[in-house]
Amino acid sequence: MLDRYSSINWDDLRFFLAVYRSGSLRGAARQLGVNHATVTRRLGALEASLGARVFDRRPDGLAPSQAGEDLLEAVERVEGELIAVHRRVVGRDDSPRGVVRLSVPPAMLQSFLARELVAFAQLHPGIELDVDASHSYSDLTRREADIAIRMADEVTEDLVGLRVIRYRKAIYASPAYLATANGGRNLDPDVHCWIGWGAGLPYPAWPRDTPFPNLPVRHRLFSNILQLQAASEGLGLALLPCFLGDEQPGVIRVPGSGTLDGKSIWVLYHHDLRKTARIRTLIDFIAPAILRHRRLIEGGAAQASAAATSTKN
Repeated sequence: MLDRYSSINWDDLRFFLAVYRSGSLRGAARQLGVNHATVTRRLGALEASLGARVFDRRPDGLAPSQAGEDLLEAVERVEGELIAVHRRVVGRDDSPRGVVRLSVPPAMLQSFLARELVAFAQLHPGIELDVDASHSYSDLTRREADIAIRMADEVTEDLVGLRVIRYRKAIYASPAYLATANGGRNLDPDVHCWIGWGAGLPYPAWPRDTPFPNLPVRHRLFSNILQLQAASEGLGLALLPCFLGDEQPGVIRVPGSGTLDGKSIWVLYHHDLRKTARIRTLIDFIAPAILRHRRLIEGGAAQASAAATSTKN
């Protein structure tokens, strides 16, 4: 039995998992950072070593064969054990040196977090940051990241979580767009609209909680950054975190619209890594760094700016 599996290149199994999880050769290539031909070659080598096809080629893409389904269970079990061992080994590291992989929301990087991370790198030259700015949640159990900063109501995974602060949201538009609506006092549903979230979602209920529940959601852009840019170009109203909208010169808050509750900002990591020096160093830095921007996050920065402008006038 051992001889049967000794010819398997276990690194080929990474390619098998990537194809299975992405559903295509090209998706796996993007995930692994290689080209399409490499994935095809490694998958072919795995099938040759097993003497069986692990995927059926169909007109609509790849589907796991019965052999592939049988292989998946064993490979995922081995992967889980290797990841657990790696976390335990890394968790014993007591030197604040090496790479820390950090997953962050793009909106926070666009606003204040990028300069805080620069400050961290300057304070700790032995630590190298590998930053992934994505709306997708990194799987910390699978070590897709060491630390994740998330904007979420709750966190349900088996992670160590620190709820840092709850942010506020406000409604933003370009000054030129608001000029077509008498400064925001006459928003006509036949003319004006919300900029919403990504396609494929049900018709959103969130406009009901705003001062403009009757405006249609006519555009769906799955990114706060894209919504901000579209609003600055006059496409419509955008409901954005105050820490993002208040920092941008191309948009202003719709007068009299106030602020709304947002989600909480969390700093998350796996409990096996809590004693790793470089990870602990970033965790101890990042929460106070976020709180240094409390006024901006809680929506007070625009009020302070408006008050200062009023005083000058």
